[in-house]
Amino acid sequence: MKPMPKFFLGVLILALAGCGASTDDELTQWMADQKKQTLPKVTPISEPKQFKPESYSQVTAIEPFSNQKLTQALKKEATQSASNGALIAPELARRKEALESFPLDAMALVGSLVKAGQPVALVRVDKLLYQVRPGNYLGQNYGRVMKISETEVTLREIVQDAVGEWIERPATLQLQERSK
Repeated sequence: MKPMPKFFLGVLILALAGCGASTDDELTQWMADQKKQTLPKVTPISEPKQFKPESYSQVTAIEPFSNQKLTQALKKEATQSASNGALIAPELARRKEALESFPLDAMALVGSLVKAGQPVALVRVDKLLYQVRPGNYLGQNYGRVMKISETEVTLREIVQDAVGEWIERPATLQLQERSK
């Protein structure tokens, strides 16, 4: 390495000395001016609303956690389950069929025929073909085959509504056209 000329070394020392000798008076004065000019903007808070106590009107009603309330709820549930039990009990007592383990939307009606005077539907599930007759069960909602036509299978399903009651509803399985 070449030694640096003395001239450049002298200039560097003078420049550093000039930086160190300056005062912060200008900066302090500017900060003070800015502080005086800046005023905070505070929006006033509105007056609080006057509290108006309300009287409790449910004093004469049954307490929500009392034994009386629980007894009423259990009685209501027992009457509902008795009426619902007549609809669902036979379904729970019988042995499930093979096609009841698949949802209805996983099945495809691919054809129908008449065998020994009885209509038979051909239903495909997971690449397997099943023969379905009136009275057989399909789907996971206790769907019983009521009618078989050339283009659809009509079912009666037993499902729970929003309240939890068992109701019957119709469902169909439409003939699926084969796509090429």
